[in-house]
Amino acid sequence: MITNFEIRYASHPEDAKSYDTARLRKEHLIRKLFAADEVNMVYSMFDRLVVGGAMPVAEALVLEAIAPLKAEYFLSGREIGIFNVGGAGRVTSGDRVYELGYKEALYLGMGGREVRFESLNSAAPAKFYFNSAIAHCTYPDRKISKVNAVVAEMGTMEGSNHRCINKMLVSQVLPTCRLQMGMTELKPGSVWNTMPAHTHLRRMEAYFYFELSAERAVCHFMGQPTETRHIWMQNEQAVLSPEWSIHSAAGTGSYTFIWGMSGENLDYGDQDFYLETELR
Repeated sequence: MITNFEIRYASHPEDAKSYDTARLRKEHLIRKLFAADEVNMVYSMFDRLVVGGAMPVAEALVLEAIAPLKAEYFLSGREIGIFNVGGAGRVTSGDRVYELGYKEALYLGMGGREVRFESLNSAAPAKFYFNSAIAHCTYPDRKISKVNAVVAEMGTMEGSNHRCINKMLVSQVLPTCRLQMGMTELKPGSVWNTMPAHTHLRRMEAYFYFELSAERAVCHFMGQPTETRHIWMQNEQAVLSPEWSIHSAAGTGSYTFIWGMSGENLDYGDQDFYLETELR
């Protein structure tokens, strides 16, 4: 197996105004998450969130403690949320085994033990997308499916943003330290997510786009509300969104996305909204 990682540093909004396309993509876009028998991750200085992907095919993959953590185990001082966006798979956490089907999630609390990823069928490998945040105590491991989620149906077809927000790893479902994750599914014909746009200064966010066909793309918008920028993204790519930035997108075709947040606040509704007419 191979473990790849890189470190991304935090940015000031005044500096980000000067980024050209290449620099914006370098700092915020995560292009490679899944490759056969690899674990790929980005260690972000935005609330020290780790964003990664594991795709076991010929062998089980271990979630290794990368160098920046300076720990014996990856979860020695962290919690993690894992979503399977591929074929049926299995996650082993110490002596416990969890089988995850498509779009099922798993929360693992802080604690020193080995975590392994496996596919049940190498011809249809699992793809484990994960976010990990710093933890201050240990909460129980728990598997979460959409039936366990708090679901909010929002938007309209007329506004091109009719969608279901599946809040899966949130305080209304299970206890976590700093991590929140969920999955938003757009209704057929809708392309806009997260409208009206908003920011939340007490936590950052990462978006992972999937179920996007190869010939389509998603245009992700970020930046301060009056100084926005955009990043064109393809299937199974992720983007880092600073706490000072909006996070919204429109696709040229249908898609689903997983959102993950880390910070000092677990109140999902703590958001500062901006009218569409206020955006620049």
